[in-house]
Amino acid sequence: MQHRRPLKVLHVVGAMNRAGTETMLMNVFRHMDRNKIMFDFVSYSSEEADYDREIISLGGRVIRLSKTYGIMDLVHAMKTYGPYDVVHAHTLFHCGIANAAAAISGVKVRIAHAHTTDDDRQTIIRKLYTGSMKRLIRATSTDYMACSSHAGGFLFGENVLSSDHYRYLPNVIPFKQYMNPDAEAVKKVKQEFDLENRFVVGHIGRMIEPKNHSFLLKVFKELMKKEPRAVLLLVGDGDLRLEIEQQVSEENLAEHVRFAGLRNDIPNLLNAMDAFVFPSIYEGLGLVLLEAQASGVSCVVSEAIQPEADLDLGLMARRFLHEAPEKWAEQILAFKNKLKPGPNEISEAFVQNAYSVDQGIQTLAKIYRKSWRQP
Repeated sequence: MQHRRPLKVLHVVGAMNRAGTETMLMNVFRHMDRNKIMFDFVSYSSEEADYDREIISLGGRVIRLSKTYGIMDLVHAMKTYGPYDVVHAHTLFHCGIANAAAAISGVKVRIAHAHTTDDDRQTIIRKLYTGSMKRLIRATSTDYMACSSHAGGFLFGENVLSSDHYRYLPNVIPFKQYMNPDAEAVKKVKQEFDLENRFVVGHIGRMIEPKNHSFLLKVFKELMKKEPRAVLLLVGDGDLRLEIEQQVSEENLAEHVRFAGLRNDIPNLLNAMDAFVFPSIYEGLGLVLLEAQASGVSCVVSEAIQPEADLDLGLMARRFLHEAPEKWAEQILAFKNKLKPGPNEISEAFVQNAYSVDQGIQTLAKIYRKSWRQP
């Protein structure tokens, strides 16, 4: 049976800012056939997010809600802007609320998607909430997805991972644009941040507690003792930026640390780096690590990084957060003169690990289209 209208998917997110989950969704949205599948997004932010205008330009809608736990507000939105064939929730424990609203609204395919492996709030009230939400997720979801098995087990429970309703979905990226950067654009980045003839260590991520910028600065201070030409390039913004800037000042690192803020030229920034350091306290996967490997940049990461993030290109080394910063610095320098893998090797790794955008679109389309096959 042919359907004249596109299949309609409603993604439930916090806000479509430049972070891993949101960037992955935009990678899919930009490259898919929007005559066949169309995305709308529920946002719980009253402010315009980084990707909102692009979403609208691509034909999608941003539906702003304010009451995070207002099930009936979600039901009203689904009925007003729908009907939707699929609701795809990305809001951790709140996925239970989203999919309960979808069930009430008669949405046939209701997906809960796990993107992280931990929750930094451990109060008794929080534990009661997370327990009840996990039960609600299992009661209202028809399908489950995760960017890693650890993330899936954390949100859904290990039993779900062996069910026919669970699917591992890698955080896909358009990897070729990182492999073939504009040389002139990369040169301009180096000039902008005074990176020429320097050993550039980089980090890309929100300035929040789980990203562990404080430890990163300690590592960089040790690195400076061994490599005086080193520069730390920090890309991103967040609630802890002022604290991080203060620590940079207190550690006398101001001349060696560059704050780039939010950027939309990530391929150029990555290709200006010699090493990438990612000491996260917890992560779902770390999409930026895929981007770094596509750029041929060596990565030193914490034990929190999921094994699915390593493409076996010899570009990733794991250190433990309980180790001295000096050990991390030594690992960074061990990569200093390492040869980059060739473009064919990088391409093959992405395809074999199903991290290409085309593969991600095919996987999602197969699950989304279940709604048209159901009675």
